Amino acid sequence: MRRLNLELKLAPILLLLICATITTKAFATEDGYKKCELTVKKWAFSSHDSEIKDDKHALRDLLFFLHVPRTGGRTYFHCFLKKLYANAQECPRSYDKLRFNPRKSNCRLLSTHDDYSMMVKLPKEQTSVVTILRNPIDRVFSTYEFSVEVAARFLIHRDLISLSRMAKRARMKAGGVSTLDIWPWKYLVPWMREDLFARRDDRISKGQSYITSNDSYDMEEILMPLRDYINDPIARDIIHNGATFQIAGLTNNSYIAESHEVRHCVLKYQSLGQYVLEVVKKRLDSMLYVGLTENHRESATLFANLVGAQVVAQLTKSSSSSDSAIDNGSEQKSLLPNSTSDANHQENNAYRKLKKVSSASKDEAANINMDAGKLMEAYESCISSLRSSQSERRAKSLKRISPANFTKEARRKVPELLLQEITSLNSLDMQLYSYAQDIFAKQQAEYHVL
Repeated sequence: MRRLNLELKLAPILLLLICATITTKAFATEDGYKKCELTVKKWAFSSHDSEIKDDKHALRDLLFFLHVPRTGGRTYFHCFLKKLYANAQECPRSYDKLRFNPRKSNCRLLSTHDDYSMMVKLPKEQTSVVTILRNPIDRVFSTYEFSVEVAARFLIHRDLISLSRMAKRARMKAGGVSTLDIWPWKYLVPWMREDLFARRDDRISKGQSYITSNDSYDMEEILMPLRDYINDPIARDIIHNGATFQIAGLTNNSYIAESHEVRHCVLKYQSLGQYVLEVVKKRLDSMLYVGLTENHRESATLFANLVGAQVVAQLTKSSSSSDSAIDNGSEQKSLLPNSTSDANHQENNAYRKLKKVSSASKDEAANINMDAGKLMEAYESCISSLRSSQSERRAKSLKRISPANFTKEARRKVPELLLQEITSLNSLDMQLYSYAQDIFAKQQAEYHVL
C-alpha cells in the first residue's frame, strides 16, 4: 500500500519530467530546422544573384562539361569533345583527375565530374556550361552496377592486404589516374570492394558452393543487395539526388566550404531541398546545352548542331587570330587567372606559350573542318568502337561474381516496391529530370533538330 501511494505521488513528477524532455527535444528540433532553413536560404539567395544574364546560346571562350556520372558523358568526351579540341586546349587532367589546377594558357575545355562549385575557379563570364541528365531510377541502377563492376576487377587478389600492396606499387610505377581517383568512384568502389571481399571470405569459411537466389540484385551471398545499397548512409550522401546536388555545387566534393553545411541541412530536412532545386533549375536554364541520356540520338544531334558547330567556328577563328598575333609579335594573355606566376614571368613566356598553343590549334583545325553532319558521322563511328570495348570489359569483370549478372531482363524482375523506394529517395532528381525534359524539347524546337 505504501509503495502504491509513493508511486501515485511520484506520477505527476514523472509526467512533468517526460513532458519537459519532449518539449526540450521539440524546441531543439525546431531550432535546428530554423538554423538550417536560414543557412539554405542564404546560400540559395547568393547563388541566384551570381547567375549570368548574357545570351546563353553563344559559346563563350571556355566550355565546361559538367559530367554527371552514369549519364553517357564519357562517350561525349571521347567521341565529341576529343574530336573538337586539341590536347593543348584541354585543362590539365580535365577529364579524370579528382582535383587539379585549371589555370593554363588557352585552356578552352574543362570536362570533369567536379560539381558546379568548380565555377569559383573559372572566369564565369567567359564560361559556357553543358551537361547531360538521365532518368534518376536508371542512374541509380547504373551507379550500383558500375560500383560492383569496378570493384569485382580486384577479386583476382587473395585478400585486401595483397591488393593494397599491389595497388601501391602499380600507382608508383604508372603515375597515372585510375577510376579510384575520380569522384564519386573514389568513395563508392572501395566501399563495394570491401563488401565483395567480405562476402567471398564468408562463403569460403562456410564452404558454401551454392547460391540461394537467382536475382542478381538480391544475391547476398555474393554482393550487397540493391535494397541495402540504396539505404546505406554512403548512398544517401553521394548517390541519391546526385544530379541536383552536383549542379548545385553541394556534393561532398565541393570546393566551397559552406556548401557542406547546406548539403547536410538538406539531407536532414528534406523539405529544404526545394530551395536547392529552384537554384538548379535556373542553372539549367542558363546552360548552353542540356542533353538526355534516354534521348541519345536526338541529344547527340542537338549537341553537334548547337555546340559542335560553334566550337568549330570558334577554334577556326582562334587559329586565324593566333597566326596573326605571332606574325605581329604580339602577346596573348591566359584565359584563366594564373596566381602562381608574376607579371614578369608571364611576359617572358608569353610568346613561347602562344607559339606552342597556336601550332596545336592549327593542327586540330585541319581535323575539325567539318559541319554538324560530318561530326555526327565521326561520332557514330566512335561510339560503336567505344561501346564494344566497354561491353567486353564489363562482361570480363562480372564473370568474377558469377552467377550475378546485370541485364535488362534482370532489372525487370526488381520488385515494384523497391523501384518506388528509389523514386522516393530521389525526389529532387525526379523533379529536375522532368524540368530538363521540357528544356530539351524547347532546344529541339528552337534549333529544328528532331
